[in-house]
Amino acid sequence: MRRLTAFFTSMAGRIFLILLLGVTLSATVAWQIAGAKRLGDLRRLDMARAVDRVEDTVIAWKALPPAQRAGYAPAFARGIDVVGAETTGGAAEPVLDQLLAARLPGVKVAALRMDRAACAVDRGGRGGFGGGPGGPDGDRRGGRGGGFERGGNPDFEQQPEQRRCWLVTVQDGASQLRLVAGTQPRPAGRWLPDPLYMSVLFVGAALLAFMVARFATIPLRHLSQAATSLGDDLTRQPLPLTGPSELREAATAFNAMQVRLQRQLAERTHMLAAITHDLQTPVTRLRLRLEKVDDPELRERLLGDLSAMQTLIREGLDLARSAEHSETPMRVDLQSLVDSLVDDAADAGQDVTGGERCDVDVTLQPAAMSRCLSNLIGNALKYGGSAEVSVAMRDGAPEIRVRDHGPGLPEDQLAGVFEPFVRLEDSRSRETGGVGLGLTIARTLAERNGATITLANHPDGGAEAVIRFRKAG
Repeated sequence: MRRLTAFFTSMAGRIFLILLLGVTLSATVAWQIAGAKRLGDLRRLDMARAVDRVEDTVIAWKALPPAQRAGYAPAFARGIDVVGAETTGGAAEPVLDQLLAARLPGVKVAALRMDRAACAVDRGGRGGFGGGPGGPDGDRRGGRGGGFERGGNPDFEQQPEQRRCWLVTVQDGASQLRLVAGTQPRPAGRWLPDPLYMSVLFVGAALLAFMVARFATIPLRHLSQAATSLGDDLTRQPLPLTGPSELREAATAFNAMQVRLQRQLAERTHMLAAITHDLQTPVTRLRLRLEKVDDPELRERLLGDLSAMQTLIREGLDLARSAEHSETPMRVDLQSLVDSLVDDAADAGQDVTGGERCDVDVTLQPAAMSRCLSNLIGNALKYGGSAEVSVAMRDGAPEIRVRDHGPGLPEDQLAGVFEPFVRLEDSRSRETGGVGLGLTIARTLAERNGATITLANHPDGGAEAVIRFRKAG
């Protein structure tokens, strides 16, 4: 359910819904329009058939001697009924008048519309329009007077069937023939889509919409992945300039941004390196001169301040270089990397031990990650007196945890310790305070390896730094 919700809240999901609804709605409207046109064509066909029947009946009537015309009744004309003067019509039907006039040039023809109630009247089988079983053609069409077909259609919303009929008056000299010509009954309901057709249409539209949505969002996904990897490695390969013009323009702008960032970072690093190099000579001369100070206590204080200045310069340069680190990533066993650092610290007499163990391989920059862990271990030793380093898997993602057993940190200051030059040790002494760049460098190096780093107080006391890598696989 979460994956489904995530899909419909994404750009691909929105494109999918828009296409699916648009295609389905368009097809439904087109079906309705086609159905209405089909119904109109059927009505025109029914009128043409009625004209044919009237023409056949009139031709047969004209062939009779005038004395026999008064009692004429068509023998096999479906949909035709001879009526008397008591049957009346309504409004004129000019279309039918024109068709009959073209077919029967030798007689006067007038057609009037009849209401639907009059069309349904059973006229006793005088010609087949309402004849029922007694009509000449009623038996062959199921007794629907005059041989009308039932006309049911599953594509219609089933409502009472209705027929159209007209009162046609034919005048040939002194003889007159009055006919009621009707059409086949047609359902009066709305044209409904076929369920099978709509099911196939909906499934096809869903597949098409899904494919289009996936295809349309692939460039966005690639651009997002490129932006994420750019944060880890500014020296990554530029985006290929392929695809539609809009995509090529976006890739060009992205590559130009990458070049600008690389240039700005290089300029900053080169500037700091130049400053550091230029400061070496005056700092060395200053140290030599301080050695000549006669007051031992003053000399030690001045030399200590000078050492702090050199440390600040060196770590500032390390911070700049950490952002520009160009080490080649490789597959590394995290547990082996941690074990080597713990062993080196133990050999140096530091209180560093290993904790939880987990053998997992991660692609990273070994030297950069070693520097990151060394900074965290050094920070734990400085403020907690000891360090415990563990490797574990949490929710499918590898983690390295560095814990100390000191007093911990104030909760409202945990997020700020990764900022440059932030030191929570108020004395700012050279022994404990440092210059406030160790955790900043550690975070920069972790992020360059696609990891995140957080600091929190451990439930059992002390602070714990957690480096979390991306999920394995």
